[in-house]
Amino acid sequence: MRRFGRIIVATLAVVGLLFITGIGLAIWGAFALHDKVEPALPKRMVLGLDLENEFKDAPSSDPFAAFSGNEVYVLRKVVESIDRAAKDDHVVGLYATIGHTKMGMARAQEVRDAVARFRASGKPAVMFAETLGEFGNGTVEYYLASAFGQVWLQPSGDVGLTGFMAETPFLRGTLDMLGIQPQFAGRKEYKTAIETFTEKKFTPANAETLNGLLDAWSTQAVAGIAEGRKLPAEKVRALYGKGPFLATEALSAGLVDKLGYHDEAWAAAAGDGPKPKHMDVAEYGAHAPKGNGTKVALITGEGAIQRGESSSPLGGEDGFGSETVAQALRDAVDNADVKAILFRVDSPGGSYVASDTIWHEVRRARAAGKPVVVSMGNLAASGGYFVAMGADRIVAQPGTITGSIGVFTGKMVLADFWPKLGVSWDEVHRGDNAPMWSSNRPFSPEAWERVNVMLDRIYADFTTKAADGRKMAVDKLEPMARGRVWSGAEAKSMGLVDALGGYDVAQAQLRDVLKLAPDAALDLVAFPEPKKPWEVLAKMMSSGGGGMAEETRALARMARVLAPVAERLEAMDPKAGVMRLPVVPSAQ
Repeated sequence: MRRFGRIIVATLAVVGLLFITGIGLAIWGAFALHDKVEPALPKRMVLGLDLENEFKDAPSSDPFAAFSGNEVYVLRKVVESIDRAAKDDHVVGLYATIGHTKMGMARAQEVRDAVARFRASGKPAVMFAETLGEFGNGTVEYYLASAFGQVWLQPSGDVGLTGFMAETPFLRGTLDMLGIQPQFAGRKEYKTAIETFTEKKFTPANAETLNGLLDAWSTQAVAGIAEGRKLPAEKVRALYGKGPFLATEALSAGLVDKLGYHDEAWAAAAGDGPKPKHMDVAEYGAHAPKGNGTKVALITGEGAIQRGESSSPLGGEDGFGSETVAQALRDAVDNADVKAILFRVDSPGGSYVASDTIWHEVRRARAAGKPVVVSMGNLAASGGYFVAMGADRIVAQPGTITGSIGVFTGKMVLADFWPKLGVSWDEVHRGDNAPMWSSNRPFSPEAWERVNVMLDRIYADFTTKAADGRKMAVDKLEPMARGRVWSGAEAKSMGLVDALGGYDVAQAQLRDVLKLAPDAALDLVAFPEPKKPWEVLAKMMSSGGGGMAEETRALARMARVLAPVAERLEAMDPKAGVMRLPVVPSAQ
């Protein structure tokens, strides 16, 4: 019987391996053919932009990402394509669609700025929305739409300009019921992430931080909408937060220009004359000429910061690994052709040690004569600010969440929880503090003292390095630290960042530190060089010691890849056509 089971497992493993190999060959063939046969661009085209797609700062290293069914834009490529299209005589307009966007405030501002530059070329920019909210918030969506010269809304749609909201679940009551004791400490009072476990409502410091951030975003949204729609700021302030507005109400208030459907909006974007082709911004970007000019290493850190590599083959989502990013910085330093580094950071923070590793490599690059400019995305907080603060220049969007100079740690104590389940524990140890990180007992007074010593040291190191990087005294920096987050606009006014804007402003800062002409060409080259899908698959299949476990993980990954396909098949079933109640909208 065991032999029969082993035969079945081995057969499944071989089938899985052959399937993965076939996928790898198919990917290799598709990319090889793509490299050889690139269709020419149309003579007359309208650039298409789907703002419901996901935006990321770097392409995924997952070779199966293309099979997930999720459309993903690389933000920098989108911005570059829009800027190139503004000067391309073959591009006669920009046509975007939106409904529910996955963007944060800073990424929305990056796209808005690119659209504004496109409109400045004199070409039309048309936005079509079936709805801007539909029982959801819709504020970021409308903020994006307002950058376009003409906004179309489907008659059945609405404009959900309801404003911004932040809400947080507090689990302290649940933990008390379960007999779980949260034992955490932070530096300092604004380091409030732990409060979801330790409190039952916002503390004054937490409420102050969130209100400040919402005030900043609201001010930016009102100003942007007023400018984009050419409406008095007072009128926009009166409308802000009063949505959702029915289509006719939005039209009457001047929030949209036309009520109609997709084909009518497209006709407006196409204009008169020969009918143009619709070309998606990603496809247009694939035809971009090869870079030229001063070579700049582009290094991206996106997600939670952790020690080790940013990602592993077929291991899921890309991360922000200190080993990968530090090596990229070292490679850029060692490359004689690289004259500077553009470091894109979009991270809520993470490991202190990993952040410090990357901070050191940023400083090492500067010492080697390679200037470093940081461009911040949606957020660069805590460890995300730590890795940035040693750069020559820091650029953030007005809506970037930044700062959070602080630290916390702790554990959940389950000593009173296990008896409720009839579970008992026993242990033996050597060393007074050997059990200090066990969840089965509280910190002893001696262990708690060591925890606080560690937190004090980390906070002192963080603030000292931040003050040094920003060229200010520690006592001047201290009020801006204490774990508090700021909008990018506030951070700029306090000296935590140098300039406001996106990739275009960051590149202007690079030209400045390199003493180049304002219009000098820059050749941005990704470090590390992205691996081709077949290279990742080849490494996975040739790596020794993986055995059956590796093949099992590969099969599990394939199951996740096929899940969206199964969802689509299910959606084709007639039962899936029922009307559904709207879900509770998440806060923007």
